[in-house]
Amino acid sequence: CSRAKDVTMPAKLPVSFFPPRSAVVDLFRGQLDYADQLRQGSDIVLYFFYAPWCGQSIAAREEIELVASRLSDQVLFVAVNCWWNQGKCRKQKHFFYFPVIHLYHQSFGPIEYKGPMSAVYIEKFVRRVMTPLLYISSRSKLLDFLSNYEPGVLGYFEFNASPQPPGYLTFFTSALHALKKDYLGTIRFGVITDRRVAEEISLEHSGSVYLHRHANTSLMYPKDIMNYTAENICKWALENREMLIRWLRPHGGKSLLLNNELKKGPALLIFIPYNPLAEIHPLLDEITKVALEYHKCNKSQAAEPDLQHLGDTDSPAFDSSVTDAHLKLSETFSITKYPCCNTVVLPQWHSISRTHNVCELCVNQTLGVKPDKVHVPHCNFLEIEAALDSFYLQEHTFFQVISNTIECSNFLSFYSPFSYYTACCRTVNRHFLSFISSEKTIFQTPKVAFSSHGKKDNTQFSIPHIEDRNCFIPDLNISNINITGLSCRTNKTLNLYLLDSNLFWIYAERLGASRSTHLKEFAAIVDMKEEVHYVLDQNQSLVGPTLENFIKNFSVLYSPLKRHLVDDSSVHFQEQRVITEVTTNTFQEAVFLSEKNVLLLYYAQWCGFCASLNHIFIQLARLLPPDNFTVARIDVTRNDLPWEFMTDHLPTILFFPHQRKEQSVKFPEDFPVNLPNLLKFILHHSSFSSSEPCTKECRHKESVLQQGHISHLEREIQKLRSEIHALHQAHDQLEAQLSEARREEQRLQQQKHTLEKQHKTLQLHSEQLQATYDQKNQELLEMAEKLQELADASENLLKENALLRILVASREGKLQSKDEIKEPLQSEQTPSEGNNASPSTAIATLEEKRIDNSDTIETEHSSGNRTE
Repeated sequence: CSRAKDVTMPAKLPVSFFPPRSAVVDLFRGQLDYADQLRQGSDIVLYFFYAPWCGQSIAAREEIELVASRLSDQVLFVAVNCWWNQGKCRKQKHFFYFPVIHLYHQSFGPIEYKGPMSAVYIEKFVRRVMTPLLYISSRSKLLDFLSNYEPGVLGYFEFNASPQPPGYLTFFTSALHALKKDYLGTIRFGVITDRRVAEEISLEHSGSVYLHRHANTSLMYPKDIMNYTAENICKWALENREMLIRWLRPHGGKSLLLNNELKKGPALLIFIPYNPLAEIHPLLDEITKVALEYHKCNKSQAAEPDLQHLGDTDSPAFDSSVTDAHLKLSETFSITKYPCCNTVVLPQWHSISRTHNVCELCVNQTLGVKPDKVHVPHCNFLEIEAALDSFYLQEHTFFQVISNTIECSNFLSFYSPFSYYTACCRTVNRHFLSFISSEKTIFQTPKVAFSSHGKKDNTQFSIPHIEDRNCFIPDLNISNINITGLSCRTNKTLNLYLLDSNLFWIYAERLGASRSTHLKEFAAIVDMKEEVHYVLDQNQSLVGPTLENFIKNFSVLYSPLKRHLVDDSSVHFQEQRVITEVTTNTFQEAVFLSEKNVLLLYYAQWCGFCASLNHIFIQLARLLPPDNFTVARIDVTRNDLPWEFMTDHLPTILFFPHQRKEQSVKFPEDFPVNLPNLLKFILHHSSFSSSEPCTKECRHKESVLQQGHISHLEREIQKLRSEIHALHQAHDQLEAQLSEARREEQRLQQQKHTLEKQHKTLQLHSEQLQATYDQKNQELLEMAEKLQELADASENLLKENALLRILVASREGKLQSKDEIKEPLQSEQTPSEGNNASPSTAIATLEEKRIDNSDTIETEHSSGNRTE
């Protein structure tokens, strides 16, 4: 029978993916050749390659239809099924994902779109491909183009030649190349058609290309070094562009986009609702202005003529008295433009352990009677050291318990009569979080009067952030009140990133954004190197001054920002449990603010050794008096901890003594974690001498407490001794059982050896019997063969015997008949015996010969048969 063949069911015929009346041409059979024919008759074509089963393709179908309904009169939309195995698209294209969008601008393409599958983003990209160049014919359009935060490339061409000026098509193609390499379209290409407008940016010759940069010097395309080709222009623009602020658009799959960007350094992530098709973006413009000021480091460079009109809108209004005070000081002192500043923290009070005085110390140099001009291009370490020494000598001047007053003083240098130091201080709680104030407070400058040589005039006011030194330090002029060039004056430079909150709000929620908010605006600073991130309070509006203060709070040496900690909201334990479960939210209250001694265990769910310590800590919590001690634990994998209490070893045990919580003690790692060691560790570090003299009542309570501890420990020791005695008895019983087991093992071992010997003997005997059996079997086979031969021979002999009997019987019959014939003849021939004897004798002789011959033949025949 033939083998059964595999039966396969052919695939079903594809059906239309888009509705019949859709503006999208649906080639659901994968007719790629027909799609190429359609492309020949249109300038702009969008290909939508899909798979009918793909969920992303199904979700993007409505978005493509929406874009096609708006742009179908200018763009041809073609959808191709690239999954039908009989179609040419499946045979010629090999895509790793679906859907795929390709755009063609006449003969140029494909330009792949990799952005979000949203109608507004797709339409924005299609419009960029439709008009890759913006035509600038007036000075106002030029200013609008240059004021945009995106990098701009401008080309000047005189449209006098027919049909097009030389180099224009190359510049046009370079814009398409930029869209092909960067789907975000971060580089804007523009064409200037008026000579007078081109002269505003020093473009004199037709075909010149200009790259505009805000914070750095703008560039001209070097025609004498690089060939004037579309690829070279695009490459030159991409390599030399400046990215003040970048858009991040994760595609939703596995990607290293965020990891690669965050590894570059601290990042400010700003989430804003963004509509790409909107004509104006006020919030984006405000954020861009902050980014521009933050990165504008080269102040000596004169403002470019095309952006001078923007400078007037950047300066906020200030109080006239502050201006007068500043002018008065400028007449007395000629202060350098960039003073060397440092932030210092005064020692805290013993009784108020969470209060600091944070001061901003600056080195200023004056002209005075010195004949030569003073140049301070960089901060001098010796001057900073001298300023710190002078500052700490004047420390009593600023020593306040709790004050909202900013105190400022000027005092001369010890080493130079032409230098003085300015220090402005205020009292700040270490856990101070709320720097929120009204817009009026933000934009108003406090009135601060300065005096020299340690004298100060106090003013009662509060400022939104302690590092807003621009508001109260006199050595900065009005133009330096904002954060201009701060990225170059700090070691904690931020990279600024934008994300569309309409698409990526889930990332904001993971960073700490509220899920119940209706306005999806959020900002956070993430520092992967320090493993911390800070969150801007969502109660504040996301505006320029708020972002500036947020950036300055992060940039100072002693940042007042509080690290945002992720709490495990799923942990809810009952109060009657002997071990307290600590979370991020309860860490402060359960450990630092507690009036008890706290023993804290750091553990993790995956730590097996941590789980083995649970019974020890339960016993310890039951032994210790609950009025004075708290046994707690915290899961480090589900809660963030302050950096000073982080650990890289699990389990870790810390003890926080009462009234000395900042002097926590770690349980030694080389000691075994058991109940006696833990008790010794706790009793050793919990007993401390008080700073106040102990009274008789205090000593009595202490002795009672110690006696109670001793009696309790004695009872526990007695219990342990009884347990040890029981363990000794059990040990003796086990020893007896083990000795019996050893004897039994020896006996069994001897039996085993005996059985092994018998087994070997039996195995040899079995081998001998097997050999004998084989020999006898062979002999029996030979005997059987011989017996068979004898049987055959016996049968032959029986046959011969029967033949011989027959022959003998026949011969006897012949002899008998012969005798009968002879008798009458003898009687008749007696008289004539002598005459007739010869004939009869001859006849008888012949007859006998014949009989003898026949017997001889029979005998030979029998002998031959017997031989065979």
